[in-house]
Amino acid sequence: QVQLVEFGGGSVQAGGSLRLSCLASEYTGARYHMAWFRQAPGKEREGVAAIYTIGGISTYYADSVKGRFTISQDKNTLYLHMNSLKPGDTAMYYCGVAYGGSWYDPIEYNYWGQGTQVTVSS
Repeated sequence: QVQLVEFGGGSVQAGGSLRLSCLASEYTGARYHMAWFRQAPGKEREGVAAIYTIGGISTYYADSVKGRFTISQDKNTLYLHMNSLKPGDTAMYYCGVAYGGSWYDPIEYNYWGQGTQVTVSS
């Protein structure tokens, strides 16, 4: 059982930056990949970015955040550096751990954190 705790969310103005962190109860890189998802009220949970560390480092991003967000991992801590934030980035952000499958499909994820709220005002 992997436990995940996210923190670092908050309220910022458009154009601002935030760094989200997700602390895992154990190092997951040897067996799992990790990702950030977000869910706005009334919308489905969507993949934001994922990182694979088995056999090298590979990262994937949703088109909506490419060039603005950067995912990274340091042992059992996952990060999401968010720059040039837009009101459309407002959502609850979750980190997840998956054994395999499509990185952007939330159904593939075995473990989730409780989420951290990001609010971007115009």
